[in-house]
Parts: sequence; C-alpha cells; structure tokens
Amino acid sequence: MKDQKTALFEVVDTEVLETRQVLAEVYDILKERGYNPNNQLVGYLISGDPGYISSYKDARSKIQTIDRTKIMEVLLENFQRKKK
Repeated sequence: MKDQKTALFEVVDTEVLETRQVLAEVYDILKERGYNPNNQLVGYLISGDPGYISSYKDARSKIQTIDRTKIMEVLLENFQRKKK
C-alpha cells in the first residue's frame, strides 16, 4: 500500500462533446458552401435566427439541436483553455 498515488478521474460531459461535434460539423458545412462560418455562427448566436445557418446537409437542423447558451458556454470554455 506504500507508494500508491491517487489517480485522477475526469468525467467527460457528453453534452459538451456533442456540442463540439455539432459545431465542428456545421462549421465545415458552412465553409464548404462558401460562407464565412464565423460570421454565420455569430449571427445565429446573437439573433437566434436559424436563417443564418444554411440548410445544406442539414446544418440548420443540426445546430438547432443544441441550446444556443450551451454553444456559447462551450466556445468560452475553449477560449479560456487556449488562453492559459
């Protein structure tokens, strides 16, 4: 029992993983379609108008499965993580 170290266990939030996955997919779809994904996503997040997201390859449907607040939360957490 000597020299045993405490192991760290990190629970991965499936909601965060799903949000990241959807954002990545929608970003790629918008880029493929010729849009500026950053501008389109910001427009959607600020206004809540799904018209900012193309319906191409179901991008609009995909982004609407995630609460906008959760998207902003994940983006902010990612920003903070990269800042450190």
